[in-house]
Amino acid sequence: MEKISKAEVLHVAQLARLEFTQEEMESFTHQLNRILKYVDQLKELDTQEVEPTFHVLAQTNVMREDKTAPSLLQEEALRNAPEKDERGLFRVPRIIG
Repeated sequence: MEKISKAEVLHVAQLARLEFTQEEMESFTHQLNRILKYVDQLKELDTQEVEPTFHVLAQTNVMREDKTAPSLLQEEALRNAPEKDERGLFRVPRIIG
């Protein structure tokens, strides 16, 4: 039994403003029906004891904890700057006219 008809595939294609040849319509209808049949097979599985997840691997936050620390002195930060201005700022080429 077909889960999706050619008419439904055509309707979705029109909503998405897609144009398909008759061959493509046949192919997409067949492919979508295969996908939907596979999903029906998955529905048969007992998932009562399976915890819902959003990722296949357990993940934890790998970011370090924020800690305050002393920053560089202005002279140290500008030590290797190719150019600096009189206010103690980095001088960079102008990129916006």
